[in-house]
Amino acid sequence: MPVILYDTQRSGNAWKVRLLAGFLGLPLRRRTLSIDRGDLRDPAFLARVPFAQVPALEFEDGRVLSESAAILYLLARDTAWWPADPFAQARVLSWMSFEQERHMPPLAQLRLRLALHRDADPGEARILTLTGQARHALSLLEARLAEAGPEGWVATAGHPSIADVALYPYTRFAPMGGIALESFPAITGWLERLQRWPGYQPLFPGRAEMDLATTETEGTA
Repeated sequence: MPVILYDTQRSGNAWKVRLLAGFLGLPLRRRTLSIDRGDLRDPAFLARVPFAQVPALEFEDGRVLSESAAILYLLARDTAWWPADPFAQARVLSWMSFEQERHMPPLAQLRLRLALHRDADPGEARILTLTGQARHALSLLEARLAEAGPEGWVATAGHPSIADVALYPYTRFAPMGGIALESFPAITGWLERLQRWPGYQPLFPGRAEMDLATTETEGTA
């Protein structure tokens, strides 16, 4: 199993890996880098992680795996987080594709522009377009969760899958991009259920109140 997780404090994609590792009870030694310091451009990091981004897992034999979806799949295999039925597996993959193509991009850009960089105005045409795209993606997720019922999950019944893990961080971040989640009751219920699942890992360890933090924090590994 992997011994090192390369991440940054505020990375939603790296948070996915930490969430699943927590749910599975898998110990990961974090090597938390700083975007503000330019760590992702450091030659030593680039030599280990050619994709030049987090998350990445480094194994005992020196192999490195990048991309959150691939990492989630590898960790979830042979566990309840990856269903045995082929059609259920395909549904998981379809929602993970949705997350990467239609859900994360507008939500991540809104968080980046309005909360982290604060270099855009909510009324700008580009921001309004992103907001519309994000609300549409959330409405599709809301409809699916409402259909699944109060005990259902995104792609599976009875037990969450890595599709739920993949969709969690940037949905949780939606308020940072100016999108209140109160109008999405099925989503808010789903978020709360994942947060109660044994092994849940806040974005900042031991400090769940900082899940929507906008700055790096000293002393948080």
